[in-house]
Amino acid sequence: MNVLTACISTTLMLVLLGTVIFFVGFAHNFSHRLQENFTVTLMLDENITQQQAYDIQTRLRRQPCVRSLNYVSKEKAQKVLAEELGTEQSEFLGENPMPASFELRLKAEYANSDSLNKIIPPLQADSLIVDVTAPQNLMDSLNRNIRHISIVLLILALLLTLVSFVLISNTIRLTIYARRLIIRTMRLVGASHAFIRRPFIGKALIIGLVSAMVACAILAIGVYYLIKYDPDMISLITLQTMAVTFAAVVVCGIFITWLSAHISVTHYLKMSRGKIYTH
Repeated sequence: MNVLTACISTTLMLVLLGTVIFFVGFAHNFSHRLQENFTVTLMLDENITQQQAYDIQTRLRRQPCVRSLNYVSKEKAQKVLAEELGTEQSEFLGENPMPASFELRLKAEYANSDSLNKIIPPLQADSLIVDVTAPQNLMDSLNRNIRHISIVLLILALLLTLVSFVLISNTIRLTIYARRLIIRTMRLVGASHAFIRRPFIGKALIIGLVSAMVACAILAIGVYYLIKYDPDMISLITLQTMAVTFAAVVVCGIFITWLSAHISVTHYLKMSRGKIYTH
């Protein structure tokens, strides 16, 4: 019964710990996606030729900061403007006023003010690029919020790890407490400390492993229903996120139960005869 209780308690704590770790990874993927969706718009000279536009496109694609590059022709820009205004292209009088442009999306690690201050000036120096616009204020605000959220989640994960260790340790301690007299008897017959610890640590490792497997299964079921509820979530719940979550749950489950058993058994090994009967 004590073993079953220990498994249930350990599983619940590992599920809670795994949930926090999962959302840390999920938040990272979400912020990464937002950063890569920021668009830097390069307005081109109205007299630019197709060859010149192609040369600029080729040069930009070679830049390590560029994740994707989309060319928007004058005709497409006019069509988009007409759709936004709720009119027809034919209603525009005279020459098409919209310039051709490039929509440049940066890799997440370059979506910050420091990188933009290095990327934008060379683009502005190009005579064929008449204007460069970037949502720098929004980008700075997002990066600032991401840092704050990351710190909060990290602190929460550390606190939860500490709480999990204390609670799991107490559960294992209670399991070993019920057998403290066996530990005393083994000492009296001359068994070494390593020999006495071995079965208790072995059982604790089994509890940790079984609890971790059950916790991973519960988390996997939860993720399955999350994706089923909103299929778009699958783009944010990567294999890496799930692998890190499961690995953290298994490692914490095994390590915490092993350490708890080792500390608890050592505690009773050092306890005097009088205390072990009255403790």
